[in-house]
Amino acid sequence: MYIDKQVKRGYNEYIRLDEGIGKDAMMDVALLVMEDGDTYYFEEPEKELAALVFDGKCTIEWDDQSYDVDRPNPFDYNPSCLHVCKGTKVKITAHGPCNIYIQKTLNDKTFPNKMYKPEDTDTWARGNQGELMGCIKRDVRTCFDLDNAPYSNMVLGEVVNLPGKWSSYPPHHHPQPECYFYRYDKPMGFGAGWGNGEIYETHHNGLAIITDKMHSQVTAPGYSCCYAWGIRHLPGNPWDKTRIDDEEHLWLLEDDANDHIWHCPTGN
Repeated sequence: MYIDKQVKRGYNEYIRLDEGIGKDAMMDVALLVMEDGDTYYFEEPEKELAALVFDGKCTIEWDDQSYDVDRPNPFDYNPSCLHVCKGTKVKITAHGPCNIYIQKTLNDKTFPNKMYKPEDTDTWARGNQGELMGCIKRDVRTCFDLDNAPYSNMVLGEVVNLPGKWSSYPPHHHPQPECYFYRYDKPMGFGAGWGNGEIYETHHNGLAIITDKMHSQVTAPGYSCCYAWGIRHLPGNPWDKTRIDDEEHLWLLEDDANDHIWHCPTGN
């Protein structure tokens, strides 16, 4: 399922885990849109919460700590992401326009709250060795997953999808539900996504909820996209970098795949 939304100042809720498609995703997803001087508070009695700043300046406070975020854009700068357990009071104060991705899910565990700073983010440059003729070059960033936050019921990171390039490719799937939240470098940016056996057009501030079948993404030439990717672990079956590749396209993973791709005879 794909959701387009005209966001406004304040808390823009896309899905809730207790209703509609949110039940399948098992998560709450929202975009917090703030202006200079705005303040927003969170305190979830039953849910863990992650707040990932897409762009802007803000101060985030939790427990007896605070952290100042200054992220001009999500393309040239790594994210700052606060991850807290249930019952934690969080205060966010904006110092200018600010867009923050919010992801929550049920978790009865109490664990150490953590601010994942830009230097903490694991960035994996994928497809940068000419694989598939350079068509899948992208950066995959991970804020937290099963490796560094085994107490969490979620995973959260970002992908920088370059103009005209593919990501989440070759086609694959996993049993755990996943959400993609799209931010383009220009508001008219667009692309396409595959999931749940459907094809959907992606836009700025759009959300895809993937619960079934293969999924991949592509952006239109001229537009870059940075999308948050959030996965909900299943009870007894966490996402441990789980990837089930489409058997029909396994040849794309071979080292000599480029040798079996048609090349223009003129060399263009």
